Amino acid sequence: MKTLRLGKTGLMVSELGFGGIPIIRLGFEDAVEVVRHCFESGIRFFDTANVYGDSERKIGQALESVRDKVVLATKTLARDVEGATEHVGYSLENLKTRCIDLYQLHNLINDDALNQVLAPGGAYEALARAKADGKIRFIGFSSHNIATAIRACRTGLFSTVQFPFNFIEHDPADDLFKVAAEMDMGIIAMKPLGGGLLERADLCFRFLQKFPNVAPIPGIQAKEEVDQIVELYRSPRPLSEADLAEMETIRSQLGTKFCHRCEYCMPCDKGVLIPQAMAFRSFSRRMVPQAAIMMADAAMESIANCEDCRECIEKCPYGLEIPEVLKETLALYNDFVKQHG
Repeated sequence: MKTLRLGKTGLMVSELGFGGIPIIRLGFEDAVEVVRHCFESGIRFFDTANVYGDSERKIGQALESVRDKVVLATKTLARDVEGATEHVGYSLENLKTRCIDLYQLHNLINDDALNQVLAPGGAYEALARAKADGKIRFIGFSSHNIATAIRACRTGLFSTVQFPFNFIEHDPADDLFKVAAEMDMGIIAMKPLGGGLLERADLCFRFLQKFPNVAPIPGIQAKEEVDQIVELYRSPRPLSEADLAEMETIRSQLGTKFCHRCEYCMPCDKGVLIPQAMAFRSFSRRMVPQAAIMMADAAMESIANCEDCRECIEKCPYGLEIPEVLKETLALYNDFVKQHG
């Protein structure tokens, strides 16, 4: 597999990385086998977060014997120096390493979050200290807000930016990625399959291959998924006219009524678990029916608390009519339960 330079970090990573969320659904040994299979298939860049259940521990166990051959990245949602310091310690232990290659401030959702982590006593202070102490090598961030991400890039304090990027969420290429390239920052593409919405892996990764300075990190939970995606990199080909037409059809079918998983709508004062509920369509496609129902059950029950106050709509950067989509998703869920429950 080809490698790419992750911006000014100088780290050379495989052109295809690994996203650590899905393995939380696997048993420990099964997850370790999947991660090892990724390594054996040529993947050398592994990204996770301490909020992803036991993902860090599974990755640490799988890669301990080949630690010097991989690049490890993780994240913290902490916004203060104390919390971030504690999280760095946990991550070092979980990943079974003395130094983490890339530690990221997770989900800088708006300017308030950015200001908070950069303020005196903020999380950035903890990461800078950890870097000086040799516990981490580079500092990055993830975001779902283009304006905030651009502002974070221009501070010059970060070495990498991680952002959703796929053929239905391609706006970052217009401005954000250009700014990041000007700053010589590494660019990491999360949600290359649209958070599970996009089933045509061939279209997704052939689109991403048009951006050789962007490292995609698909969430992977099965060896078969690894093999399918890796083969697309071993035998790359440009998008055909038929591919482009199919992508446009998919965009039209999805329209604007899908959740981008940014969580700007949260918290809901009424206790509606909005992102979790709206993820059901993805669950129903990616999981066995019983697991999808179990994962969505609590979120679906919470929809009854919705009072159509529309506060979530005001907070949604995509202008999604969330109460309406929640009702549609609940109807889909009820039909799914009748068929598979």
